Amino acid sequence: MFKPKLFTQLKGYDKETFFADANAGLIVGIVAIPLAIAFAIASGVSPEQGLITAVIAGFLISFFGGSRVQIGGPTGAFVILVYGIVREYGQEGLIVATFMAGIILVIMGLAKFGSIIKFVPYPVIVGFTSGIGVVIFSTQINDFFGMGIDDLPANFIEKWTIYLEHFAGFNFTATALGLSSLIFLILWRKIKTKVPGSIIVIIVSTLVAYFFNLPVETIGSKFGEFNASLPMPSFVNINFELIQKMILPATTIAVLCAIESLLSAVVADGMIGGRHRSNTELVAQGIANVGSAMFGGIPATGAIARTVTNIKSGAKTPVAGIIHSIVLLLILLFLGEYALMIPMTALAAILIVISYNMFEWKSFAGIFKNPRSDLIVMLTTFGLTVIFDLTLAIEIGMLMSVFLFMRRMSLVSNVGIITRELSDAPDNPDDFAIDQRMIPEGVLVYEINGPFFFGAANKFKESLSTYKVKPKIIIIRMRNVPAIDSTGIHFLEELHRDVTKSGTHVVFSGMHAQPYRALEQMGFLKKVDEKDICANVDIALARASEILKS
Repeated sequence: MFKPKLFTQLKGYDKETFFADANAGLIVGIVAIPLAIAFAIASGVSPEQGLITAVIAGFLISFFGGSRVQIGGPTGAFVILVYGIVREYGQEGLIVATFMAGIILVIMGLAKFGSIIKFVPYPVIVGFTSGIGVVIFSTQINDFFGMGIDDLPANFIEKWTIYLEHFAGFNFTATALGLSSLIFLILWRKIKTKVPGSIIVIIVSTLVAYFFNLPVETIGSKFGEFNASLPMPSFVNINFELIQKMILPATTIAVLCAIESLLSAVVADGMIGGRHRSNTELVAQGIANVGSAMFGGIPATGAIARTVTNIKSGAKTPVAGIIHSIVLLLILLFLGEYALMIPMTALAAILIVISYNMFEWKSFAGIFKNPRSDLIVMLTTFGLTVIFDLTLAIEIGMLMSVFLFMRRMSLVSNVGIITRELSDAPDNPDDFAIDQRMIPEGVLVYEINGPFFFGAANKFKESLSTYKVKPKIIIIRMRNVPAIDSTGIHFLEELHRDVTKSGTHVVFSGMHAQPYRALEQMGFLKKVDEKDICANVDIALARASEILKS
């Protein structure tokens, strides 16, 4: 249940592997610098909180994680969620929500939820991921164009209304520097090199702004002094009232973290030919978020881009992730003050590229070719993420997916009535098929096809009401029923009770293991004669004939 990959990989660990991990850790540590700062600023918190999160959470995720090469830290997925929490509940609310999310993730891992997370519908994932991309893009317009708007509203529509009102006041120098950075990042992606374009943009734009004394906003001018140190851990001050307020945001953080981290681990598995331990990974993510909260950080998860960079840089074991966090710590302690000179427009350019990557336009466009129901789910999740709230978007998206799934199941489940003749394909040995069976007078055969849940139960009721003559025996044929839910069981109990009172006998045929166990656990089978539970329809018909003669 909890077996970190690090402890497995250290067996037989040699010097060659260490140097490969050290090289990868150094590279991905440098790559993480601008991303950690940019995500923190976009989330409405201080730059150093992003670096602290990358250091603490990055270390804990690699140390306790279930993936060999996963790199953890702040990601774009949390930007709009963290921004909303900070605006409404402040830093205290964010720390409590992060801490609670960590506890939830640990519970999810210990409860073996790792294999369940993958059942989150694809249209929901595409919808909220693309929505997050659009929201991140919208948050960067102010800094990219140097508009100097101090207090932007969180609402998407209100934000763009203010942009349009203040657009005439854009800073030409900031815009030119931002556009240059953006164009460079786009062109740099076409060059096959391990050197990240974001690092070059940060260094060059900072040097240009400093030596030419450009009138552009920097991290220092916007946020003031940079606390280039690692704070002491402290216990999170949690009270019951705050827990009540934070339970929903914390749960959303936990679910989002689980989805993002396991998706990243799956991508890594495909690249290295490995296999991650999903439940261990969830526990590690939980520990990391608890640790991040105790050091005043923000939510963290597995970062796909940094994980891919780690792999391409030659990482072999979780040691690379640990070295990455140490590199970040050293940069925070000894070079943190230089981060004050980074132009905001350059960071905005980096985040605009990230937002484009998050939009996943190919997947977004691909959903339009899918069934209309999937398209509706995706567009609803996307629209709610952009216009309202990520938490609401995931809730509604999941709820719609569940209802649509139930509707699809009800469409593939059907109940048919057979009164005189019953035929099966002759190539079905599992059902002891014969060409034709004659059904005795007074016997009614119901054949259920598909999962027997509330949708099929309603169809059964409708079929039963159309048959006006009271039968002496009802045979319920369940050879094609792979599963039954509580509604289906309740219906069978009611049916058995009602028809038995009226003198009709019920016989079951071809019941599979899951329905049998479910009916047995509910105590239903105790009310039924053993002879009335038949292996196939031939035995059921023989049983019906026996009852008719008695």
